[in-house]
Amino acid sequence: MLKSLGYKITRWRLNRATQRNFLIYCSVAVGLIGGLAAVALKFLVHVMEDVSRNISSHLPFHIIYVFLPAFGILLTVAWQHIVNRDKMQKGIGNILINIKKNQANIRSNNIYSHLITSSLTVGFGGSSGLEAPIVCTGAAIGSNFGRMFNLSPYEKTVLIAAGASAGIAAVFNSPIAGVLFALEILIGEITIPTFIPLLIASATGVVVAKVLYSRQLFHLVTEGWVMGALPFYIILGLLSGWVAVYITKVAGKLEKGIFLKQNRYVRAIGGGLLLGVIIMVFPALFGEGYHYLQEILNGNIEVLKDETFFSEWLSNPWLMLLFIAALVLTKIIAAGVTIGSGGNGGTFAPTMFTGAFLGLFVAFGVNQTGIIHLSTSNFIAVGMAGALSGVLHAPLTAIFLIAEITGGYVLFIPLMIVSAISYIISRMFSEHNMYWHELVHEKNIHPGQDHSMLAQITLDSVINRQFIPVTSHMPIKEFYSILSTSHANIFPVVDHDGVLEGVVLMDEVRKHLLNVIKDSDTITDIMVAPPAVVAYGEPVSHVMDLFDQFDVWQLPVIKEGRFVGFISKSALLAKYRDVIISQHHQADIFAR
Repeated sequence: MLKSLGYKITRWRLNRATQRNFLIYCSVAVGLIGGLAAVALKFLVHVMEDVSRNISSHLPFHIIYVFLPAFGILLTVAWQHIVNRDKMQKGIGNILINIKKNQANIRSNNIYSHLITSSLTVGFGGSSGLEAPIVCTGAAIGSNFGRMFNLSPYEKTVLIAAGASAGIAAVFNSPIAGVLFALEILIGEITIPTFIPLLIASATGVVVAKVLYSRQLFHLVTEGWVMGALPFYIILGLLSGWVAVYITKVAGKLEKGIFLKQNRYVRAIGGGLLLGVIIMVFPALFGEGYHYLQEILNGNIEVLKDETFFSEWLSNPWLMLLFIAALVLTKIIAAGVTIGSGGNGGTFAPTMFTGAFLGLFVAFGVNQTGIIHLSTSNFIAVGMAGALSGVLHAPLTAIFLIAEITGGYVLFIPLMIVSAISYIISRMFSEHNMYWHELVHEKNIHPGQDHSMLAQITLDSVINRQFIPVTSHMPIKEFYSILSTSHANIFPVVDHDGVLEGVVLMDEVRKHLLNVIKDSDTITDIMVAPPAVVAYGEPVSHVMDLFDQFDVWQLPVIKEGRFVGFISKSALLAKYRDVIISQHHQADIFAR
């Protein structure tokens, strides 16, 4: 039925020449559905968290916290294994892989699977965030919308970003931050034709969220900043950068899996119980942690004493400071254990939580010294931006997200300073953000438009199979007769099985033109080994790197040990130019 509807709409679009505006219409629909998905997930998780906390309040020492996360992660793993058949793609990294390697196609089961599994994980206390599942859901909505109407890979990429921006915008009530997140993380460039669909989808998502579920994750109550606090904002920026590096390294290791020698169900139970013990010690790590974050934003630091074994000790401000520092360091560990044991969630919320408590740590610590009184709510807000900027390598997203949440721009200067310092320090240790780091170093997938456009070129499309093979024992006199009727400047030397033995270059032939040719002289005397050999199926980006590395214009291609043809740098550049022109035409939706 959906395919039939998509076919009819496609015919209507083509017949009425509405290609120019169709992507705009799609962005509205994707934003609407993405906003509905975000609202459904927010509502479901808040209900489940409230129920979990209510159960916990009726049990001694909140012992239920030990078992609830394990139960939620176990249900998540069972769903993925039994119902979803391991076809769900978790994490923002998989969205990037699909954009770069799969023509922006994402499986349709990701539309609903993330909503179910992340609500089970986080609703029962898993210490991760809902933002990544919401982004994955929105991206799947956009991709499948594009597939239904047979849109191009670039247009599907725009709709993927539109769905992601609508999800982020609906969660935080921040349309600009949603757009910037999609541009900085998913697309990697900012152009007006791309910006417009994202802006429309993001605004639509926010409207849906406001109409159906106006409850905010948290409300920031900030004050105007003072010049005397500037040195401490700089300190916060430096600490944020170091903490961002720490988050990236810890999350990267733990999210790959814990208890890997055990089967998935043992891993889920073991990891869930370990997480439960951590939450028993630090109850603020239960779920996303926004409940505690809202309380400290309201100035109620005493809430950190609730449900802990250390409530009496925390009356001492310096012990409270150490407890806050422990929360800064353990939140990402708890998040890594949650995801590494099989739960579904992201590190966006844990990063914000960590940054918030880092800001609290600085402000609360300085206030204890009596040097100056710092606004804890301001430092909590700016700390969140600093951590996000360093971890995501997305300073604009971090700045505008907090600016929109606070409802104004009174903290814009501190946000800019802390975000910039954190970003610079994080880039000193890693060129790429936590999503791209693994893709670049382990999967050879790179950000940037150059790699994206090269990825659209297949090696097969630029292989020149019109060649004249020669053998190593062919007399040079016979080769010269072939040369007189050919325009080629390179010849493959192959044996009777088609295995490449070398190449004959015209530059090498010219060196022997004035020499006396003997009857015993053969191709062996003038052939050379190629500087590199291209394996059939290698990515074109790697081939381009070989051309640049060896400063050559043609390389032989080998398939299953046999020579199949040459690839020319000039042919590759011509194909690259065609891709640039095609993508520019697709991107400019207003010029069609």
